[in-house]
Amino acid sequence: MLDALPAFVQAYKRTATFTEATLPAGLQGRHNTREGVWARIHVVRGEVLYRILEPAIEEHLLTPARDGLVEPTVPHQLELRGPVDLFVEFFRRE
Repeated sequence: MLDALPAFVQAYKRTATFTEATLPAGLQGRHNTREGVWARIHVVRGEVLYRILEPAIEEHLLTPARDGLVEPTVPHQLELRGPVDLFVEFFRRE
């Protein structure tokens, strides 16, 4: 997982805040961002396992103190670890 977003990107969109009851199934299955789009997964409450699926499987536990960074086109999925509130912020080149 990236340590930081590239300096040349800026936020342009964010999702609603999801709970364990409202998180879309698509975010829990294999999915990816488009070419040129990075994302930051913000966990407001609880824990989420962020699984990067390619080129090698990596797992990162996301918490309110640790965001997850998503690189363009890299397949990944989210696994909830109990009650959670989270949102996703999207970034692209300025």
